[in-house]
Amino acid sequence: MKTALITGGAGGLGQALAAELRKHGWFTALIDLPGPALEALSSLPNTLPLACDVTDPNALANACRVLRAERPSLDLAVYNAGLTHIGPAGSLQPEAHRHLFEVNYFSAVHLAQHLILDLRQTRGVHLAISSVAGFAPLTHRAAYAASKHALEGFFKSLRSEEAPYGVACLVAAPSFIATNSGNSQKTANGLARPGSAKDGLDEMPAAVAARTIFQGLSAKTPFIPVGRVARFAHIANRLSPALYQRLMERRFQVSMTEKGYETSS
Repeated sequence: MKTALITGGAGGLGQALAAELRKHGWFTALIDLPGPALEALSSLPNTLPLACDVTDPNALANACRVLRAERPSLDLAVYNAGLTHIGPAGSLQPEAHRHLFEVNYFSAVHLAQHLILDLRQTRGVHLAISSVAGFAPLTHRAAYAASKHALEGFFKSLRSEEAPYGVACLVAAPSFIATNSGNSQKTANGLARPGSAKDGLDEMPAAVAARTIFQGLSAKTPFIPVGRVARFAHIANRLSPALYQRLMERRFQVSMTEKGYETSS
C-alpha cells in the first residue's frame, strides 16, 4: 500500500485529496493544526493524523519521524497547507505578509528538504498545490499570489534536481474551490483560509478538484490546471498577459457587483 503525506489535511481540499487517494488504495498521513477537525480523522481507515504547526521546523521534523516509525516508506508528499489575504495590498500588514509566506512557502520548502531522501528511495512524487495566482496576477491577492509564485518556482526548479533520482515534482493549480465560501474567518491581521473569498469565480467542489489532481498525479503531469477557470487562465496568460489582466480585473468587478459587495479599496 502506497503512502501519501498531506499538509493541510484536515481542510477541504486536503481531506478531499486524502479521500480520493484512499479510494485508490493509498494510506494517508494528514498534517494539520491540533484540534477537533484533525482528531475527527483518526476514525477513518488507512489514516494517520499528525498534529503539527507547519511553521515550526522542529514540529515538522518530529512529524516526519513519527511517519517513518509508522510507515515503511513514503511515495507522495502533498504540500497543500495555505492561507490567503483578501484585500488591497496597501492594507497588508508586514507581520501578516511574513506569516503567509511561512505557511504557504517556507513550510513546504522545509518539509520537502526533510523528505528528499524518503522520496528518492521510492522514486516518489512531490506535489505542490499552487493556484491560478501562482502563474498569473490576481487582484486583491498580492501576497497570496507572491507566495504561490515562489512555491511554483521552488518546485519547478527542484524538478530538475530530482529527475536523476526518478522523483517527479508536480504542480497543481486549482482555480476557486468552494471550501469556505463566504466564511472568511479572518484573523486580526486579515489572513483567511483559502476558499473563503466572496468574489470566487466558477467555484468547484473540493471532491471534483481532487479527482482532477489525482488524474494528473497518476499521469505524472508536470503542471495540472484544475478547473475551467484555471485552464482558461493558463492559456490566456501565456498568449497575452496584458489581455488576461484586463479580463481578470473586469470579471472580478462583475462578480463582486453581482454578489452585492463593494469593489472599491
